[in-house]
Amino acid sequence: MSRLRGPFQLIRADLRAYLLVNVFVYGVLLLGMAVGTLFPSLHAARVASFAGGGQGALVNAVVGNGWVFGAVIFLVNVFPTALLLITLPSLVVPFAGLAVFAIKTIDLGITLAPVDATSRLTLIPHSLTLLIEFQAYALVMFGAYLLGRSWLRPATVEAPTRRQGYVRGLASLGRLWLPALALFFLGAVYEAVEIYFLVPLVLGA
Repeated sequence: MSRLRGPFQLIRADLRAYLLVNVFVYGVLLLGMAVGTLFPSLHAARVASFAGGGQGALVNAVVGNGWVFGAVIFLVNVFPTALLLITLPSLVVPFAGLAVFAIKTIDLGITLAPVDATSRLTLIPHSLTLLIEFQAYALVMFGAYLLGRSWLRPATVEAPTRRQGYVRGLASLGRLWLPALALFFLGAVYEAVEIYFLVPLVLGA
């Protein structure tokens, strides 16, 4: 229980920053979707690029097995995205992960833009996947924010030096990774259910 209380204590201690991170995370996604809706040709180009790239090939390779599909979704969300795009850049340059994630998310939003009836219907069950997974990203990004702030302003965590501020910020980031991992797992399970059951139901397949 103490491991669960830690992340919530961090959120309560700086609720305003946590809410602003959420606005940023979901807002960037909606911005990308708006751009894709306004420029359908850009959306089509991004979808074609995804389908013809490595990620599209990976999805096609595992989509026949629900358990493998869910596992791949979990691993992709955790390692290439949350770890490589958000956490690692923030360990080197304060807040860098937030900027990298924003660029990636705008691109994702363009790909997911509801440009036709099929994509709009698919987005109905997929919206819960986005809500869960992006809340996990928000927790990691909140941790990256706390790390950057503690690093640049160690007095905010009552640290005498920037080095000690960095260490304490890193500990906060680590605590927030725990609920993020739980949400990534939940999101992967739901996305597998969505793909195999809910989307065919919504589309009348």
